[in-house]
Amino acid sequence: MLVLYLEALAAIALSLSVLMAGAWLVQQRTGNSGWVDTIWTFSLGIVGSGSALWPVAGSAPDARQWLVAALVAIWSLRLGLHIAMRTAGISDDPRYAAFAKEWGVDSPRKMFIFLQNQGFGSIPLVFAIFVAARFPQPLLRPQDCLGALILLAGIAGEALADAQLQRFRSHAANQGRVCDAGLWRWSRHPNYFFQWFGWLAYPVIAISPSYPLFYPWGWATLLAPLFMYWILVHVTGIPPLEAQMLRSRGERYRDYQSRTSMFFPLPPHKDMVT
Repeated sequence: MLVLYLEALAAIALSLSVLMAGAWLVQQRTGNSGWVDTIWTFSLGIVGSGSALWPVAGSAPDARQWLVAALVAIWSLRLGLHIAMRTAGISDDPRYAAFAKEWGVDSPRKMFIFLQNQGFGSIPLVFAIFVAARFPQPLLRPQDCLGALILLAGIAGEALADAQLQRFRSHAANQGRVCDAGLWRWSRHPNYFFQWFGWLAYPVIAISPSYPLFYPWGWATLLAPLFMYWILVHVTGIPPLEAQMLRSRGERYRDYQSRTSMFFPLPPHKDMVT
């Protein structure tokens, strides 16, 4: 069993490294770093679905493996297509553009290292998918259904937040304003919140009070939501995005920050003035 999981880790790491090297090539050729997030999302979908369906001892994938693989694929397709459509309409992603400006002439090398680190840091996410798909009980349980509902709720919430933001931006009267409609009144980053929320599905599927000794690997799935929270809230998600919003929206965004929860949806302090 240990050998199987070590082999899976190695295969996951190699696959993500190769795919993120491909993302670097696309970014260098096109000059549009927005394709990085598109490729990263599809990469997690491909490697995650593949790891979920990885046969064990030549046996065919069971119902749980197919369920987990389907959930990963749905998540990846929805988010990846959304990012791809957004990227096709811009010349560059302002977050990565800021990094490139800071790095100067050394930008290509540092971007490659940055994307390899992003791939390496994504290993806990895919490994959580692999572990959840291999819970040692062939029949689906209510827990599996609950995990599926959590992930589908995360996908739906993120899609709703994206649609609300797109609708807000589509009105010319909102040019230069800050979106505070719908979910965006309760959180400055509701799309990131629901992105994180969906990753709670894998611990729900993999950890069971009835099997604490028989499947200790299940606890490793907790790394997925922990890592996703850290990366979204402290690294490549909120910090560079909020810095960009402050540059482009100024005091309006500072007002929004003072009234609206950063991550977890909470009632606004008071009506926002923009």
